[in-house]
Amino acid sequence: MDVRRRSQTALRYVVPGLFLLLGMGSCTMRAQDPSSAVNPYWGSVTAHPANDQILHLSLDDAIRRGLETNLGLREAEAQEIAVKGDRDQALQEFLPTITLTGDTGYYQHNLAVMGFSPALIGKFAAFFPGGTIPAGFSSITRDTLTEGTIHFDETLFSGPAIAGWRAAGAAQQAAHYAKMTARGETIQQVADTYLRAIADASEVADAKANVEQAQIFLSDAHQAHVAGTVANLEEVRAKVELQAREQAQIAAQNALDKDLILLKREIGIAPGQNVVLTDGAPYSDLSDQTLPELMALAYQDRQDYQNLQNQVKGFKAIHAAYRSERWPTLHFNGYYGTQTITTVGTHGVFMAAGTLSIPIFKEAGLRGGEDASQAQLDSAQVQLESLRQQIEEQLRAAMLDVSATRQLVDVARSNVDLATRELSDETARVKAGVDTNLPLVTAQASLATAQSNLVESIYRYNTSKLGLARAAGVLELQFRQYLGR
Repeated sequence: MDVRRRSQTALRYVVPGLFLLLGMGSCTMRAQDPSSAVNPYWGSVTAHPANDQILHLSLDDAIRRGLETNLGLREAEAQEIAVKGDRDQALQEFLPTITLTGDTGYYQHNLAVMGFSPALIGKFAAFFPGGTIPAGFSSITRDTLTEGTIHFDETLFSGPAIAGWRAAGAAQQAAHYAKMTARGETIQQVADTYLRAIADASEVADAKANVEQAQIFLSDAHQAHVAGTVANLEEVRAKVELQAREQAQIAAQNALDKDLILLKREIGIAPGQNVVLTDGAPYSDLSDQTLPELMALAYQDRQDYQNLQNQVKGFKAIHAAYRSERWPTLHFNGYYGTQTITTVGTHGVFMAAGTLSIPIFKEAGLRGGEDASQAQLDSAQVQLESLRQQIEEQLRAAMLDVSATRQLVDVARSNVDLATRELSDETARVKAGVDTNLPLVTAQASLATAQSNLVESIYRYNTSKLGLARAAGVLELQFRQYLGR
């Protein structure tokens, strides 16, 4: 292989890896119909087939399973292994290549074709017995050649190889941080789906309670109508309210079942496996944290930020590699072996050569590679600066979400208390014959709405806290503390 081409091989391994790492670990918003084709974090590798047993699943268990089987994380882990392989290939450009060869064969040679004409052969007559060429001497010779050779090949100095090795190291670090970013994404996706399923389960429980209460009201209205104390309209209203509560229960159960399917898809559980969520909706106030504290944490711990920093280092090394193509390259290669020829004997053979390659003129190609690598470096640096600003924006937005959703929870709880008191008062008025059941039906609907809003508010408060932990780069280590578990 040409010396300069060989010294540039490391770049061929490193550049594609760096481009694949750009954008890894980015968060994808949930679609109406989640699919792993849209977002790999909505898929997984199924660990075991479904069975008849009921699987009790806690949030910690779900996250553990997600970290083991989630498709998006598995892809990031595979990419890290691939980049490590590229780095090992780039390392070979620094190491000597030693090979051992051996062969044996029967050969026939035409001395005339090789330049030994009869006149030339005649000059060697003195070396033959009697000082003359033997009669019938043939220019066609035959021999059996057996040889064994050890070859040594090494690049002693190459600017592109050195820079390519540095780029490979930066690419490997970037791949590691991309994988860690994928772990955070997996935790957030699984936790969000688990919390959504918990919220749906609460909706189902509330809907069932509302159905039971509506059935009691319908029974009371029917008995009162049969007794002639209320009009038929009162019973009709109670029936309409019961059916509305039953519709709400069906919708809530359907939403729960679909979210459980998505959760199982994210953590490697067969879709047909029966699962029971063992954790309830967590709730606790989050201790106040200042923006400078969170920004310091994010710049230190956010894996996507560390990933992009290493990508910048990698592109700097690639740019340096293209610039260093103008430098001389020093290469050494040689071999040592033995050759054995029939009737002649064995003799050692060797070769040792050093090659100094100095580029004289290849300016267009050199400038083209240098300009292209500079553009890649500029793009990565712009993305890094943009991410620094984006981190602050994300933290500010996440802090606002946490504050707002916490207030929404307080308001929702107050509304549930008020709606409960209203329903209790209206129930007493209806039983006392003071009022019709129209205000009672309205109070039932108000309580159902207040309960649903409370469940949704708690869910959004928990997910906003997870979002703040993700923005600060501490989700994997502190998601339990942020959820108050």
